[in-house]
Amino acid sequence: MKVFVFDLLAYGEQLDHLKTGAELPYPLAGRHFKPEVAVRTYAEHLDAWELIDQLGYDGLGFNEHHCSPYGLMNSPNLMAASAAQRTKRVRLLIYGNLLPLHEPLRLAEELAMLDCLSNGRLISGFARGIPREYQVHNVPLAASRARFEEAFEIVTRAWTEEVFSFQGKFWTYKDVALWPRPVQQPRPEIWTPVVSSKESIEFAARNDIRITPGLAPGGLQDDIIAYYAKCLAASGRRITPEHLSVGVTAYVAGSKEEAIRECGPYVLYFTDYVRPENLRAAEFNRGDFRDMTMADMEKMADRLPWGTPAEVAEKLIRLAEHTGAGTVQVNFNRGAMPQDMFLEQIRRFARDVLPILQAHRITHVPAAEEFAA
Repeated sequence: MKVFVFDLLAYGEQLDHLKTGAELPYPLAGRHFKPEVAVRTYAEHLDAWELIDQLGYDGLGFNEHHCSPYGLMNSPNLMAASAAQRTKRVRLLIYGNLLPLHEPLRLAEELAMLDCLSNGRLISGFARGIPREYQVHNVPLAASRARFEEAFEIVTRAWTEEVFSFQGKFWTYKDVALWPRPVQQPRPEIWTPVVSSKESIEFAARNDIRITPGLAPGGLQDDIIAYYAKCLAASGRRITPEHLSVGVTAYVAGSKEEAIRECGPYVLYFTDYVRPENLRAAEFNRGDFRDMTMADMEKMADRLPWGTPAEVAEKLIRLAEHTGAGTVQVNFNRGAMPQDMFLEQIRRFARDVLPILQAHRITHVPAAEEFAA
């Protein structure tokens, strides 16, 4: 198994005092922003990423969100470029650039630069984003699918063709030869997260893109994997553990109760292929997360890899075996966790859990066996 650390990079100060009811106001006015907190937050996470590299984790994950204190990576490419200079071996997973919101040729250039800066360590994740980000950037949400697919073609052709021209609905280019070009040939790996969209699954399978299925383990995740395997088979491909990664919040402590007490407050900071019993999960009601309490965290903890090293390793291996995912993306810090607590969790997981996971081999994808080509 490969183990990546996915970092949301939230603003490093609790903002509960600003909430109206259970949620921060939107937009959150600039007067509440403290530059010194942002400076400290970026510096602390860069230190954490350097430690992650030194301790033998396989990858780092960066994300793109806009106009929110819950994630300060407005440009994941800037963060990955910074991380590339502080790390030596860890893979850099940008998860991901929001394709419909970007000028795709400029994005292709930046990602090629990143692959060179990191000596071929880039994994390029592409995503569509949430409605608020389309509002912020004044891009029609209804055009997101078409813009995504057109931008994808432009970026991948720019990476792989000597000279290319393109005329589309949204962008047009003539006689472009990309400099610099990616180190990885024919191009960097491409991953995409899938929440529930059938079209996203079909697109990923057609283009042999690796996926992270679903927001949480369960029946919906199984449905996504099974349908993805079916679509891969229809394209003449066989699903493997390398096609899948799964994301989960993990926390190592002396006991599950201790993990809930320590980690819980920072976690709180934050269709037709689906079987009928899983439709509710596909809807992803934000209110379910916005209104969570510590009592809810205690119930959730039974399903999460929280607790002793043995409990955490067992839960993560069980999740990987069930899904057939060869990679797990663990999140240690979903909010304004103190830096010493964050670093200690990175060290403790690396010492007591990481070797167990990296020694374990996932050999097949059980949820999709009937569709394997």
